[in-house]
Amino acid sequence: MPKTARAVEWPTLLMLALTYAVWGAGTMVWDHSALLSIVLTAVAVAQFSSLQHEVLHGHPFENQWVNEALVFPALALVVPYVRFKDTHLQHHYDPNLTDPYDDPESNYLDPKVWEARSRFARKILRLNNTLLGRMVLGPAVGTWYFVKGDIALMKAGDARVRLAWVLNAVGVAMVLVWLWAVGTMPVLAYVLAVYLGMSLLKIRTFLEHRAHELFRARTVIIEDRGPLSYLFLNNNFHVVHHCMPNVPWYDLPRLYAAKRAHFQRRNEAYVYRSYAEIFRLYFLRAKDPVPHPVWPVRKSDAPDAM
Repeated sequence: MPKTARAVEWPTLLMLALTYAVWGAGTMVWDHSALLSIVLTAVAVAQFSSLQHEVLHGHPFENQWVNEALVFPALALVVPYVRFKDTHLQHHYDPNLTDPYDDPESNYLDPKVWEARSRFARKILRLNNTLLGRMVLGPAVGTWYFVKGDIALMKAGDARVRLAWVLNAVGVAMVLVWLWAVGTMPVLAYVLAVYLGMSLLKIRTFLEHRAHELFRARTVIIEDRGPLSYLFLNNNFHVVHHCMPNVPWYDLPRLYAAKRAHFQRRNEAYVYRSYAEIFRLYFLRAKDPVPHPVWPVRKSDAPDAM
């Protein structure tokens, strides 16, 4: 039987077009309102990152080269798409979730590594474990460790990482050419907007995963359907995404609603009702410690069927 072509995912394409339009508008209204310029650009950068996440999972077209061409410009400046793709797909090996070594997106440290950190570093990382700290310090802390690690990999001869940064430099050049030729936004203001966009994304990643001996219980559900849910393309239904990573963003709420009890049993009731609840609980209080509280993580629990 011949292979059936997958339908084009129009909601994703429309969201991408809207995001570029908001980004373009944000970079061009600086002379009218600096605040509006920064806000629009920051929101667009955050939304663009969510769309890059969709792309690396194979959306909106069947042809991945076309998908990746759609998100080639480096709107976030210091997040090479190829590195985002490689590390995120590695992150999707659920038995390693929250592992300080094998999960590239883990915010936990090996307790021995934690003890070796300076007093100042431990203070910064503790602050980074509150939601306010994650939003204010998180983009800088995350970028520091990410770039530092990639520099070490490139020095060790990793050609894939080097290629990622070369391609990212081309994407950054595209942004700078736009700002010079079309936009009115100063480069430093654009950098600030990018930082704020990354700060918005830290709301999503703040508690997506928790330390738990059962890996099926490490991924959160946030039953929010407000603006942040759209900004994050429904990744607040994160356990559904991890069970079915190739499902497009607009189907996640429906799939969750159809099997709500199942997903809540699966992740051992790691559930929040809204982002407002998360702000209320953790804006000034850490959700959990920086050193991994159940280290070493047990990886022997067998994968569950969906």
